[in-house]
Amino acid sequence: MLQASDNELLTRTGPGTAMGNLFKQFWLPVLLSKELPERDGPPFRIKVMDEELLAFRDSDGNVGLIEPRCSHRGADLFFGRNEEGGIRCAFHGFKFDVRGHCMEMPVIPRDENYERTRARVGIKSYPTREVADIIWAYFGPAQDVPELPMLEMTTVPPSHRFVSKKFQQCNWAQTVEGGLDTAHFSFLHQAIDKTDHLKIMGASEAAASGDPNRMRWLNDSIPKYTILEHEAGLVIGAARQADDDKFYWRITQFLLPSINFSPGTFPGELYHGQTRVPVSDTECWIYCYTWSPDRPLTEVERNRLAGGHTIHATLREDYVPIRNRDNNYLMDRDEQRNVSFTGIKGLSEQDAAIQDSQGYIHDRTRENLGPTDMGIVRFRRFVLEAARALDQGQAPSAATNPESFMVRGGASVAARSVPLADVMVGRFGDIHGRVRDLQVAGE
Repeated sequence: MLQASDNELLTRTGPGTAMGNLFKQFWLPVLLSKELPERDGPPFRIKVMDEELLAFRDSDGNVGLIEPRCSHRGADLFFGRNEEGGIRCAFHGFKFDVRGHCMEMPVIPRDENYERTRARVGIKSYPTREVADIIWAYFGPAQDVPELPMLEMTTVPPSHRFVSKKFQQCNWAQTVEGGLDTAHFSFLHQAIDKTDHLKIMGASEAAASGDPNRMRWLNDSIPKYTILEHEAGLVIGAARQADDDKFYWRITQFLLPSINFSPGTFPGELYHGQTRVPVSDTECWIYCYTWSPDRPLTEVERNRLAGGHTIHATLREDYVPIRNRDNNYLMDRDEQRNVSFTGIKGLSEQDAAIQDSQGYIHDRTRENLGPTDMGIVRFRRFVLEAARALDQGQAPSAATNPESFMVRGGASVAARSVPLADVMVGRFGDIHGRVRDLQVAGE
């Protein structure tokens, strides 16, 4: 349970808030590359942490992220012309490049003051990078732009990854907590007939193939938690009773400010991760990515992910899930009675339904937590401490250490006597799951 003041600090990300300032220390995904497909194409309205912005791709393919108001008379540049290297206002022709610099002022006399005026009337812009089929933006101090975090999925060839995004109508923090809470897998995503593993809703690649072992292990509904801390976040290990006096470990990574890597992956399977970006305090975008460090994804895998599988939702053209808050996730009570625990199709949609059901902003002052909520408690403490430290002038070191994000989550089976630290070394070769000796792939 949190104090009301802590819940406010955790959930509010608008201008001037401590948590919003923490988010601004890190590069954030703001669009999929395919949402700006054309040079000199139509601009795109976006909203990040309650700030209205405009994105466009210029004649050279560079992406600009600018405030949407012309500095001349405040007209909305969404109605402007994207042409010859910049956005031209439809009102009086002022033109701005991807850095917000004013390029032309057609209605201002070209006298001795023209260049001084042109330099003065630029508009706000944010740096962008286009990596791994995603457009990223940095909202922090312009004089101190860090390198993009080195997530493993950004380093593999395009053939080795799949990315999507989905819109969710609740606060960013409860979606993160849902991703870190592996205990819910024993209930939320289960089939009524637990012997029929092909009916597990949205399970991992191996589980979807009918792997009987790990599904049986999920019958242990009280995993024992161990948590390790590193520069960029937390390793959250949850151990369930497996066969032959062994533990089945599901290992989740949380990375600042809002990233998690899923816990179910064994060697040779696909890895999954998500990054949450607040639109407002009651809405967020969730960028979802699946990758393999070893091989290209097959056509069957891509089609399955595109159709809504594992962390990826079944989507409308505007990236809103077909099953959403407004239609009760197309819940089927007969299916809930006879087939699945929720009657909702899809792991992603099941997660969204429960996270949204906590309210647009979850009231954590009313909770009654137990041992299986340890990962949630540590997540809250970690980000609240980071936000408070930043407020006192101490920036998170991970923001300027991109390699600290090069870690993996996953799964392992080990003897019950083996501690998580040794499980991590055995599974990943490193106590915190760092990826070693990776050859960074070009785009």
